[in-house]
Amino acid sequence: MTELAASPPKQPSNIDIRICSSKITAEPLLYAVIALGPDFLMTFAHSQQLSSSMAGVLSHRTSQDLAFDRQKVFRVIPQNDEQVEFLNFLASIMEVDFWKPDSVTLIRPKMQVDFRVEAEKSFDVEDLLKESGMEYQVLIDNLQAAMDAQFDSKVRATSHSYEKYNNWDTIAAWTADIAAQNPDLVSRSVIGETYEGRSIYLLKVGKNNQNKKAIFIDCGFHAREWISPAFCQWFVKEAVETYGKDTVMTTLLDKLDFYVLPVINIDGYVYTWTNDRMWRKTRSKNAGSVCYGTDPNRNFDAGWCTLGASKSPCASTYCGSAPESEKETKALADFIREHLSTIKAYLTIHSYSQLLLFPYSYTYDLPPNYQELNSIASAASKKLASLYNTKYTYGPGAETIYPAAGGSDDWAYNQGIKYSFTFELRDTGRVGSPTYAPFMLPTFTSGEFTGTSNRMILRNVHTGMKDA
Repeated sequence: MTELAASPPKQPSNIDIRICSSKITAEPLLYAVIALGPDFLMTFAHSQQLSSSMAGVLSHRTSQDLAFDRQKVFRVIPQNDEQVEFLNFLASIMEVDFWKPDSVTLIRPKMQVDFRVEAEKSFDVEDLLKESGMEYQVLIDNLQAAMDAQFDSKVRATSHSYEKYNNWDTIAAWTADIAAQNPDLVSRSVIGETYEGRSIYLLKVGKNNQNKKAIFIDCGFHAREWISPAFCQWFVKEAVETYGKDTVMTTLLDKLDFYVLPVINIDGYVYTWTNDRMWRKTRSKNAGSVCYGTDPNRNFDAGWCTLGASKSPCASTYCGSAPESEKETKALADFIREHLSTIKAYLTIHSYSQLLLFPYSYTYDLPPNYQELNSIASAASKKLASLYNTKYTYGPGAETIYPAAGGSDDWAYNQGIKYSFTFELRDTGRVGSPTYAPFMLPTFTSGEFTGTSNRMILRNVHTGMKDA
C-alpha cells in the first residue's frame, strides 16, 4: 500500500463526537473459551446498523468530515498472476488503501480483495479495471455518504454508553468507574504508557480468589476497527451484570480471571476521532521517515518482519524498527510474560471477515496441537452456523487467509499459551468493513447470551484449567 505521510496529531477543536456439540475430550476449557468467543462475539456483532435512536452526531463539521466524499471501495477477485500484477501496478501509481488483505504484497490469485481509492481517482480506477478485463464490484459508492448515514443530529449523549462508540477519554473514565462500582469483581491497573504518554489500562475481571488461572482478551489493535474496543466494554458489562444471576457466568468468574485490555493502540484510536477516521497504525515517529506509526500486529517477536510484513515505514503493515519497538506492544508482552504461569488462553479481537484463526500466521508450518485447535475452531464455527446461519472460516492464519508475521496470537502461542485465537468480527463485506463495523452496536438480550447452548458450553470452562 502507498500511504501518504501524516502530520503530527493536532489538538481537537470544540468537537462533540457522539456515536450513538462436537465433544472435545482434551482440554474442554479450550472449546468452551473458543465457543464463548465467536458465539458471544456473534451476538454482539450480529446486530443491525445503528438505529436513529442509537446513532450519534458530529455537532461541528471538521476538516476530516468531508475527507471521504465520493471515495469508492472496490471489490475484485484476481483470477491469475497477470491480474495480481495489475493490482500491484495500480498501487504503484496512486494511493490505494487495502482493506482486505492488509497489503498489495499479500494478494494472490482467486483471493477476494477490497480496497479504497481517492475520489478523483475512482473513475480512472474503474476504467483501468475494465481495460484489464478483471470483474469488479463497487462495494461502497460514496464513503462519506455511507458514514454520514449513520449519524442522527437529534442525539446528544453526554456520558459513557454501551449503545454508542465512546472516545478514549470516555473509555478511560469508564475503566475507573466500572472498577469502583464493582470492587469485588473488577480491578484496574496500568500496564504501561503509549508513545504519546497515555496510560494503558487493564481490567481484571473475576472473584477475588487465590491461585486462579486466566484468559487474556485484548481489543483495539488497529485504530479504525472501533467495533473491537466496543466489544471489550460490553464483555465486562455483561460479566458484572450477570454475576450472581447466571450460573455459568458466576462459575466462570469464581473459577477464572479475565484480563481485559479495552484498547491497546490508544494513540491511533484517538487519531481516528480527531484527524483520520481510516488510520490503522500507532502514532510513533519513525526515524528517517516522514511517515508515522507501526502496525502493532506486525510488531511481535514471532517471525518478525518476514512474510506478510513490510519494512517500509510508510506501509500499513510496517513491522517497526525491531520486535516490540512500540511502547504499546512491549507493555502487553511484558504483562503476559510476567503472568505466564496463570494465563492459559489468549483471544485478540479484530474486524472484519468472519474468521476464527489460530497459529501460525508467520509460517505455513502447523502448530504441534493443530488437531486440537482445529477441532475447537470447527466446533465453534458449526455452533455459530446453527445459531445464526452465519459461516465463520477457521484455520491457521497463513494457510487460511495469508501470511502475516509478527502477530500477537503467534507470539502468545510461542510463549506457551497453546490456546491462542484471533477473531475477525462479522461480516464479509459492507457491514463489517472498517467503515461500517464502527457503526454497528450490540443488541444483546439476556436470552441470547445465557441461552441453553451457551450454558452447556461454558459450564465446562473451568474444568480444563486443571490440566492447562
